[in-house]
Amino acid sequence: MLALALSACVASENQRGNLPEPDKLAQIKPGETTREQVARILGTPSSTGVFDDKNWYYISKKTKQVAFFDPSVLDQQVYIVNFDDKGVVKLIDHRELKDGRDIDMAPGATPAPGRELTFIEQVLGNVGRFTKSKSAGGADKQDPTKPYDPTKR
Repeated sequence: MLALALSACVASENQRGNLPEPDKLAQIKPGETTREQVARILGTPSSTGVFDDKNWYYISKKTKQVAFFDPSVLDQQVYIVNFDDKGVVKLIDHRELKDGRDIDMAPGATPAPGRELTFIEQVLGNVGRFTKSKSAGGADKQDPTKPYDPTKR
């Protein structure tokens, strides 16, 4: 039983993403290699630029996780291939984990219209909203052979 419990605490490492091999990166020449050639050599990028497709990002991340704890990042590399207006490689940039920056989230929350009801307010707010139908006895029931009459529900 103890061995089973300890085996759940074994650290697992995960490698994710598309990290180009150095020999493939050497085949890309700024000023010569086109977008189509880059796709053929390196494959499709992990991501592209948000507002334009002049930047292709090849992202790789290696993480380690122990049991149920949050994973920790061991290594992260990003290769950025920048294209000019004609679709030819302008430059290749490389970033590592140490180049990353933490971004602080904006405090507070985005306000939404209306107000939030508590659980009790929701339950009590529905009391009395559900009434018995007049057609329970069958007297006011709509005749399916006649046109629809909204006054008889």
